[in-house]
Amino acid sequence: MTQLLDPTTATSPTKTRSWRPTPERAALIILLTLTAAAYLWTLSESGYANQYYSAAAQAGGENWKAWFFGALDASSSITVDKPPASLWVMGLSVRLFGLSSWSILVPQALMGVGTVGLVFAMVKKVAPWQAGIAAGALTALTPAAALMFRFNNPDALLLLLLVGAGFSTLKAIETGKGRWMVLAGVLLGFGFLTKMLQAFLIIPAIAVVYLIAGKGSFGRRMTHGIACFVAMVASAGWYIAIVELIPESWRPYIDGSTGNSLLELTLGYNGVGRLNGGDYGGLGNAGFSSAAGILRLFQGVSGGMVSWLLPAALLLLVTGLVALRRSPRTDLTRAALMLSGATMLVTGLVFSFMEGIYHDYYVVALAPWIAITAVVGAAVLWRSMWRDRDSLFARITLAVAMAGSAVWGWVLLGQSGEQPYDALRWPVLIIGLGLAAAFVFADRLTRRAAAAVLATAAVTVGLGPAAYAIQTIGTAHTGSIVTAGPSEGGGMGGMGGGRPGGAGGGPGPQAQNGTPPTGQMPQTPGGGMPDGMPGGTRGGGMMGGGNVDEELAEAVSTNAGNYTWVAATIGSQTAAGLQLETGEAVMAIGGFNGTSNSITLEQFQEYVANGEIHYFIAGGGMGGMGARGGNSDETSSASQISAWVEENFTQTTIGSSTVYDLTEGAA
Repeated sequence: MTQLLDPTTATSPTKTRSWRPTPERAALIILLTLTAAAYLWTLSESGYANQYYSAAAQAGGENWKAWFFGALDASSSITVDKPPASLWVMGLSVRLFGLSSWSILVPQALMGVGTVGLVFAMVKKVAPWQAGIAAGALTALTPAAALMFRFNNPDALLLLLLVGAGFSTLKAIETGKGRWMVLAGVLLGFGFLTKMLQAFLIIPAIAVVYLIAGKGSFGRRMTHGIACFVAMVASAGWYIAIVELIPESWRPYIDGSTGNSLLELTLGYNGVGRLNGGDYGGLGNAGFSSAAGILRLFQGVSGGMVSWLLPAALLLLVTGLVALRRSPRTDLTRAALMLSGATMLVTGLVFSFMEGIYHDYYVVALAPWIAITAVVGAAVLWRSMWRDRDSLFARITLAVAMAGSAVWGWVLLGQSGEQPYDALRWPVLIIGLGLAAAFVFADRLTRRAAAAVLATAAVTVGLGPAAYAIQTIGTAHTGSIVTAGPSEGGGMGGMGGGRPGGAGGGPGPQAQNGTPPTGQMPQTPGGGMPDGMPGGTRGGGMMGGGNVDEELAEAVSTNAGNYTWVAATIGSQTAAGLQLETGEAVMAIGGFNGTSNSITLEQFQEYVANGEIHYFIAGGGMGGMGARGGNSDETSSASQISAWVEENFTQTTIGSSTVYDLTEGAA
């Protein structure tokens, strides 16, 4: 009786069993530990990575208003051209730990670890835990993931939220409880507040899969779907309502819009403009997009960043669904395969055919879904292989997937033209084809031997992306446009610099093998000249930025407390670099590309008259696109302000920069 009533005695066996080490737990801990180690390794060598977002995080760490609206500067003159959710995370980190490379980038690495853990959890629901480990490892070692989970663009948080929404959907299908669909909606809403409409690419998959596979009547499933939609609208709409309804004078200008509207930014520059390349927010296509088409994700830099297992995933998606054709409507395995496969297809097709701004690093959004689809599809066929009626079909399909992945890995490794990748391609091809041939006769092997062949093949075809990921982890990345793997980073010719007030060099095509495009120098952080930084620093300098002249930084920091902005300049990239160097607010006239009418000439004149701005830095000093001359729009506020300053104030040179002291009166 004493033993039955004593809580310690009664529960201790359960607790012991609950926390007892198992191979599954040990493998998961090792996977997450290695992922964290890889994503944190020499992380600080990338400095502030994308200075544009780092400056906004710095501002948010100093001022709550700037934090809430995602302003670029602590005085809240203009926002970044994305909603602020990812900046909220970085801003809180900066506020807690101070401004540093670690406080900016560690949150991204931890998001990567969380994403890998969620991928494991999703696959573990429908396949053996070993399959979950494989899917998590393949996600972690995708070159695009190794890049973006060590970089401070919004993609890291977006991917964590979307995989979380996928996991919640599977839980809803498994349990039949609507609260999991509500959670999925909340995660989608915050995904919108991270990167707007890209978060909605998963919605068709979630909606269709839940309506097909969810438990209960169709009406019950529809009710849960509506609850998910309402939760999504509420979790994103509260912020949109605040921004749209409060007076514009109370908040910073919404960059990327022409009418100072978050809704316009959503539907224009970050919406339709991405699909059709139209001119929204003053930027339009701007030559950023590589050739659209079905092969975009299989060739060039994008192919090396994500497509290693994409052919196999497509094959295993179709054949896996065929193998599950007789499954019950609510079968969780089929639901998981449909969810990951549909998300992969929708995301891939949108990226392939979008005519607007496209950067190769966008493909990180495919990484977990390719891994989940390939692994779950393989697990389905593995189970079918041991059933007589499906044995030959399953064996041949898995063998073709192995052989195809080996051949495709051979092709991608050969595109680099560098060692050790050129040498690695042959073992991948030969061993992969040999294992594929052996697997055709897996029915003559024991189950353990066949599993060993399958596991060895998975490791073999994973050598290519792993090699690219290792190279990516060992390379510092800075700037606005970054790539993974042994290719010349950047792809843009660097729009900063050039003649004073001009636009600088034009964009160029993506280069490979470390060779710059004709007429261009290799891209370095901020668009500057190569400076021999350790670790092979690669970056996509764009629209200003670059190293800040120490003499200029010292000058604008003098008596900084007397001014709302220590300086004003054209373009957010230029302002961000100076702001990070000085720790003081810098006004970015014209926003990201320098052509947004974020401030009128009259408003600027009022700020100058009130002594709120110390210096104006001309475009020739640190780049910038929207100043006078070049291809700028002479009717833009940036051009008007530049002309007014040049006509009314005395030009001087500080370091290598042309500046105007706005406190000394008219010339």
